[in-house]
Amino acid sequence: MKSIFYVGMDVHKDSVRIAVLKGTGKETVYEGTLGNDLNKIVKIVSGYREKGTVIAGYEAGCMGYTLQRSLAAAKVDCRVIAPNKVARLGSQRIKTDTRDAILIARMLKNNEGESIHVPTKDDEAARDLLRCREDIRLQAHRIKQQLTKFLLRNGHIYEAKRQLWTKAHRDWMTGIEFGSDVLKETFLQYWCSFLEIEDRLGRIEAKVVEIAESAAYREPVARLRCFKGIDYITALALVCEVGDYRRFGSAASFMSYLGLVPSERSSGPKRRQGGITKTGNAHLRRLLVESSWHYRHRGNPSAALQARRMGMDERVIAYADKALSRLQSRFAHLVYKGKSSKTVVTATARELAGFVWGTMVGVYC
Repeated sequence: MKSIFYVGMDVHKDSVRIAVLKGTGKETVYEGTLGNDLNKIVKIVSGYREKGTVIAGYEAGCMGYTLQRSLAAAKVDCRVIAPNKVARLGSQRIKTDTRDAILIARMLKNNEGESIHVPTKDDEAARDLLRCREDIRLQAHRIKQQLTKFLLRNGHIYEAKRQLWTKAHRDWMTGIEFGSDVLKETFLQYWCSFLEIEDRLGRIEAKVVEIAESAAYREPVARLRCFKGIDYITALALVCEVGDYRRFGSAASFMSYLGLVPSERSSGPKRRQGGITKTGNAHLRRLLVESSWHYRHRGNPSAALQARRMGMDERVIAYADKALSRLQSRFAHLVYKGKSSKTVVTATARELAGFVWGTMVGVYC
């Protein structure tokens, strides 16, 4: 009968601490620290395959999935464990790389080291592009704030109740006479920075559309774009961030993954529920909350939404219409009951997540 070896790794930028437990013993059969050299790590870990079955694992972190993919290519079962799933005793005041590696090895041995979803290389690349787009969007927002505050400090106030950053607003800004070469130069620096970032944002969004229309993503993205408030950026993020939706057994499980379910502190006969847990994927949670604002007003599908639905399966369209009717009614009902707008949009996002899960697994009912 072959032995089972459990390999726990504490991974850092410069080093990797490895601890190996054997299935029949409590003591480690190997402990060592290596430089972060994939070839050496794979050679040592995969070497135990000659003696039996190997199960390896490490905490998810900034080092990504490169080590996991390298070990998987060497036919080693390697798991990436969520940091909040690594149970550490509160009474322990000593934390070292050795203890962390042994702890992960023991979790694997006790069948407690459940792996997070490891995306494909294509999904991870698309996800990184979307997050890059998010970073650029935040830079554009920051420049806008800096520019408007600069104008405000110098007494240039745009007409009240008029929308900002329209063509009229931009023409007004570029037509201001500052009366000082220094102030004019300051404005031009802000203005040119904004135009540059806006141009970059446009290029990256065009690339996102190109990827979303590629063969790998076209069909699932098209299904999600049938929903009001979901277009290329949100749809592609929902596809490449989650991967296989069937790993969630129910809509409630997917809502929990996004951190959109209420927190709870109940004991005995008392039940106390609080705000949402905010665990899981914060990026998708924010995108769904943004999409949910589109349901605040009642109305039939717009011309743009109808264009997105052209050629789609009628079951998908009917399911999206069901979501439209349900979420608009839900939004209006919660507002009528006096709930705050943040509470209402979060509750709507939770139900929208359920509809997204339904359409991705084919539950059209």
